[in-house]
Amino acid sequence: MTEEQSQIEQEVVVEDAGDGTTPAPVEDKPKKVDLDKKFYDANGHSHNKYKKNGRLTNDFYEHELSRLQEELVKLQYWVAEKGLRAVIIFEGRSGAGKGGVIKRITERTNPRIMRVVALPKPSDRERTQWWFQRYVAHLPAAGEIALMDRSWYNRALVEPVMGFCTEEQYREFLRSCPQFERMLTRSGIILLKYWFSVSDEEQERRFQARVETPVKRWKLSPMDLEDRRKWVEYSKAKDRMFDYTDIKQAPWYVVNSDDKKKMRLNCISHILSQIPYKDITPGAIELPPREENVDYIRPPITEQTFVPETY
Repeated sequence: MTEEQSQIEQEVVVEDAGDGTTPAPVEDKPKKVDLDKKFYDANGHSHNKYKKNGRLTNDFYEHELSRLQEELVKLQYWVAEKGLRAVIIFEGRSGAGKGGVIKRITERTNPRIMRVVALPKPSDRERTQWWFQRYVAHLPAAGEIALMDRSWYNRALVEPVMGFCTEEQYREFLRSCPQFERMLTRSGIILLKYWFSVSDEEQERRFQARVETPVKRWKLSPMDLEDRRKWVEYSKAKDRMFDYTDIKQAPWYVVNSDDKKKMRLNCISHILSQIPYKDITPGAIELPPREENVDYIRPPITEQTFVPETY
């Protein structure tokens, strides 16, 4: 057995997963929230930032989200101008809030620059390919940011827990993934990896909300139910994944996602801090005058089929 194989075989020391499987490390006491702290909106009106329970007020959340989304627009102009390439990976348990963050990032940005990559399960042909092959096809070109709603880390989480890959395939991923990501960063790609950590109690609450709300039931897939049932196995897989792939060139950033509003703001703010940019937003555009209709006669409006005005 080679030294590398021996390393894969060794028992991994499990650190806190942030998911309730092991005791949380002792940390400094959090700073007391200043509930009286105010912020001022665009009209100069004063509002509270926090509720009495320490959560964000809706006014402050919407104010900050709008501000951060404006910064994302500035970032996309910079990325396009400088030809930057970035990959942002969003991983976490089912119901951790990955989709909510991605939705807020893309709400006001150009989908040709901020591209969402959410791949379905691999086809029969793709299952015979090199594991990273189907993901390489979605890596960004110059002037693009790929937002990966789950990624090649399926091989470190879903696949081994659900038995969709062999033990050797799993071990090979742990060996090759750090090398693959070092290759990406050496090529100039900016690689950011986020793990959304949700407690078992909060995940249960969100799952129950999906069950009770018809428009949310599509979010509750068979894999989500297995995620719920195999909580401990997922935690072990996550810990081992971090042990091998939390590398200097592409570290994992953990986002506390029990509070959705804070989670979204914290994640977007961190992304903006990790990609240096300048504001090169174009100034106001002067629209050219519309040409006058001289001799063109449009067909009768009665010849067109309109959507019924139900509302």
